[in-house]
Amino acid sequence: MKILSRIVAGSLAAAALSLLATSGALAQAVLKVSAIPDEAPTELQRKFAPLGEYLAKEIGMKVEFTPVTDYAAVVESLATRKLDLVWLGGFTFIQAKQRTNGTAIPIVQRAEDEKFISRFIVPADSTAKTLADLKGKTFAFGSPSSTSGHLMPRYFLLQAGINPDKDFKNVAFSGAHDATVAFVAGGKAEAGVLNASVWDKLLETKDPNAMKVKVLATTPPYYDYNWTVRGDLDPAVVKKLTAAFLKLDAKNPAQKAIMDLQRASKFIATKASNYDGIENAAKSAGLLK
Repeated sequence: MKILSRIVAGSLAAAALSLLATSGALAQAVLKVSAIPDEAPTELQRKFAPLGEYLAKEIGMKVEFTPVTDYAAVVESLATRKLDLVWLGGFTFIQAKQRTNGTAIPIVQRAEDEKFISRFIVPADSTAKTLADLKGKTFAFGSPSSTSGHLMPRYFLLQAGINPDKDFKNVAFSGAHDATVAFVAGGKAEAGVLNASVWDKLLETKDPNAMKVKVLATTPPYYDYNWTVRGDLDPAVVKKLTAAFLKLDAKNPAQKAIMDLQRASKFIATKASNYDGIENAAKSAGLLK
């Protein structure tokens, strides 16, 4: 009886381990993806849909995109393993790196992200000629955690001798790049700043708000967006994801729509050290300890 009991117990234990392994495999049958909400949620979903379908075929897994309410939620969800792959700005990557104790891995970025820029905007009838002319006026950044809508523009303003907290009449945060344009166009702010990629898209689509503002100045270039994975994601999946992104070709008719929505000529490999300049700028601007 004792021997039989041991056999039964062993069988049950083996079955339990097998069940756990199966459950784990099933859990990772879905790749959970999100992005910082730097544009309207509907636009983010529209941009990701064809890319998600492509990635699902390339890695052999279901891909689910879940929009989030703010930048911090993306970082926290990556750190707590609720997300596997996230589209981050340079600053949110640095925040994710800190939150995950350096385990978050940036795998690819668009070629355009090597030399990204932001544009300062004012109403179309504004008499401002330089950034110095904005002193004493109301100003709109995007999200507090945005690289191109806050951190780097703030850093470059400080470099130009303009302290936003002291030299502007009031500073507001619109929450997203397209919202910043709406703020300035609607008179909620006398000036603002957003990333050049969103600005170009708004011009191309003849966005009504974009038609009511103009560019006053442009920042120097800096590294920005990337696709980052959680550090403990299956290395085989990471390898497949990286290869899938690097394979995308804007000249391939079947992939052109994907690349157009991503506003990318191509994806290139990236690494954490590319964002050291962002980290130093964040510390210099007092936004990171």
